[in-house]
Amino acid sequence: MVLLDAAFSDFITGRGVERVKLELTIEGRSVVQEFLVALEKHNFTSGTVAGTLVQPGERVPAFFIKDSTVFFGWVFWEKFTEMKLRKLWGSSHRNKKGDWAIQIPSNKATTIYTNLLLKVEMDLNHPV
Repeated sequence: MVLLDAAFSDFITGRGVERVKLELTIEGRSVVQEFLVALEKHNFTSGTVAGTLVQPGERVPAFFIKDSTVFFGWVFWEKFTEMKLRKLWGSSHRNKKGDWAIQIPSNKATTIYTNLLLKVEMDLNHPV
């Protein structure tokens, strides 16, 4: 269990690993609940994209769990024009075009896990 906690901590913080996606099964057993406990230890809380307090020019690290896979990404505002923005969660996992493989818009009630204490500034014109 100690090794699992350390591995989860490294993935959650990005320390020494690339945070993209992680399979949450060990020898056919789901460890999703253990990962949720690790997220809580690192001050990540459940919520939605719409409920995440982030302004244009900021981004918040967030995890999305689908089945037994966790994906890392960011909640941020995507700028289309000076007057048109949209708030979304975009995965670090990319598709063949280099776009976010998974996107969750603010009008979806999908659960994500965010840590507002880790909010950082970003270039609104270049969100990648």
